[in-house]
Amino acid sequence: MFRSIVARRVMTAAQRGRRFGLVGAVVVLLIVVAGIGAWLLLDPGFQQETAEGERSLAFGDADFGDRVRAYLLEHPEVIVEAVRSLEQRQLAEQEQAAKQVLAEEGKTLLQASDDPVGGNPEGDVTLVEFFDYNCPYCRRVAPVMDEAEAADPNLRIVYKEMPILGADSQFAARAALAAQRQDRYVDFHKAMMAETGGIDRETTLAIAERLGIDTERLQRDMDDPALATAIERNLELARKLRITGTPGFVIGESILRGATDLATLQAKIAAARSRK
Repeated sequence: MFRSIVARRVMTAAQRGRRFGLVGAVVVLLIVVAGIGAWLLLDPGFQQETAEGERSLAFGDADFGDRVRAYLLEHPEVIVEAVRSLEQRQLAEQEQAAKQVLAEEGKTLLQASDDPVGGNPEGDVTLVEFFDYNCPYCRRVAPVMDEAEAADPNLRIVYKEMPILGADSQFAARAALAAQRQDRYVDFHKAMMAETGGIDRETTLAIAERLGIDTERLQRDMDDPALATAIERNLELARKLRITGTPGFVIGESILRGATDLATLQAKIAAARSRK
């Protein structure tokens, strides 16, 4: 009974710390270890939720706080248990929320009219990638994307510009979307991902010129507010899907956050195809 009371209060502390992120949760837990007894004794919520049979445990002993502290120091696995349970609950909540977003935002995710599409536009499985041209992990996974595309003639790829690494990335993303208006998006995208150095304004325009893209028209098209709107829509969609960094992938009902390998990507594609 004593263990269940302590574990329940530790779990509550961890949940309260969630609003400040992992660091906040750890800080709150440390506070609990240092003074949980006094907190419990003064917490009206604890008084209300403690069963009648437990009241003597909470209020009958003057040294309850010392006992709780000693117990936690002797059994730190209670804290580990609470944190692990919290992490599992958070993960389950995230995945459930993401599935809800996939159901509600499916058209925006897969069929937005201004999204660049590669692979087989009529393919039976769609792979959606969120990326930033200055992200080293996006560049590292680019050859994997090429392999997946080459090995699967029925794979459709939707490119979601997600420039989160500063003004240069924003410029590159708008340039890529402007290149789509000259039917050169995929070529431009792959050339940008193959670049070894940082992507800035000069590099972006140099790559476009090297590919024979009309850079004057490109820069005019980049000023179209519709491109900025498309990027903002991608950023908002990524936020809803809990994709907080790049790269991020959506294949069917699966969401991959971070770089991945070919085997994982192909397994997710196969799973999405089998569900169809």
